[in-house]
Amino acid sequence: MLDYDHEAERYDELRGGEPRAAAAAEGVLALVPDGARTLLDAACGTGIVTRRLAADRPGMRVVGVDLSPGMIRRAAARLPGAVVRADSRRLPFPDGRFDAVCTVWLLHLAPRAEDVRATVAECARVLAPGGVWVTTVDKGAAHNVGSDIDAVLASRPPSAPRDAADAVTARAAEAGLVPAGRGGFRGHGQGRSPRRALADLRRGWFMTLPPGDPAAEPFAARLAALPDQDRPRPDPWFALRAFRRPEGAS
Repeated sequence: MLDYDHEAERYDELRGGEPRAAAAAEGVLALVPDGARTLLDAACGTGIVTRRLAADRPGMRVVGVDLSPGMIRRAAARLPGAVVRADSRRLPFPDGRFDAVCTVWLLHLAPRAEDVRATVAECARVLAPGGVWVTTVDKGAAHNVGSDIDAVLASRPPSAPRDAADAVTARAAEAGLVPAGRGGFRGHGQGRSPRRALADLRRGWFMTLPPGDPAAEPFAARLAALPDQDRPRPDPWFALRAFRRPEGAS
């Protein structure tokens, strides 16, 4: 897995910057009720999306949390006084504190299914009755755009996605949430070139091919042999699901 403290300084640059953040915020807010007055961005990273959420919905108080000190430093610079260092599996807020919660690009990083369950339960706990949780799902599939890079990587060792839509829906139901909508957004600037895919491989992006693993070398060689090394392939399309805490829920 990537070291997100190390990644913080160049995280936005490598992942589409402001255009991607604007698309993500727009996608999330399309599923957040107009009357929401408070929103928690759990695993807010550098705060680039969090800041957009606040700017695009005037009058809504937005709070961000993240576990990485490096990410939190950048987020706090963007949203002074609105960012807390915390684990999304143990949120430091009372029950029913927020009208909305979002988790963008978080659940796929969970090391165990139990961690997904804990995160979803915490997001549900801090939601007020009638509140909505919005999350990305199926992130790995979003990057499969049918390119020659995907063809090279297709035979890499499989891993069970922690953010599979059906599994997330089941965890939400366990936490007392009901489906409340679907959406998505384009990952502007995240279409990989072969050279970037190779750099991602070397950095540990693909969890079943960790840096230094001999099994990664054939994939590295094939990526290096692809044509148009610096031409980005199509951008991914990220899927969103929304879940609501029913009125009257305790």
